[in-house]
Amino acid sequence: MTDKKLSGKRVLAFVGDIYEDLELWYPKLRLIEEGAQVVIAGEDANRLYAGKNGYPCISDAAIADVHENQFDAVLLPGGFMPDRLRRLDAVKKLIREFADSDKCVAAICHGGWLAISAGIYRGVKTTGSPGIKDDLENAGAIWVDAPVVIDRNFVSSRKPDDLPWFAKAMVDVIAAQPLR
Repeated sequence: MTDKKLSGKRVLAFVGDIYEDLELWYPKLRLIEEGAQVVIAGEDANRLYAGKNGYPCISDAAIADVHENQFDAVLLPGGFMPDRLRRLDAVKKLIREFADSDKCVAAICHGGWLAISAGIYRGVKTTGSPGIKDDLENAGAIWVDAPVVIDRNFVSSRKPDDLPWFAKAMVDVIAAQPLR
């Protein structure tokens, strides 16, 4: 058995109705495989959320009850969920705190909307769904059409097809961070 790269690390992931199933589950399982503990936070704790493609997810915690200092990274999945969660002050505050603490902020597809609304992408080289390219650029991000983009502690990808590169980049960036 090999050493796990993320032993002792904790990752926060957001969930809400109509989240992109693969963009939450693939990274979650990959992070767990590397030894991380993944906590799923939604507007309510222990609530069942329906994925865009019908796969369910039960939240572990309420967004209001989690704090950045409990985690090493945050995962921002896509789907239609980010359009709802980006309106919540608690979500934007958490994301800003992760960015300000130089912890991994990983967004895929429309998950970039959460980072945009948190105001953390100015001057950051990033990618995302081509559908939010204008939003990213208008937020001051430097958009690149690539399967994965890493800029310091920021990891981003465009779509579910990019998940192998996205998950690997998350693991690598989180593993390089010091333990909290």
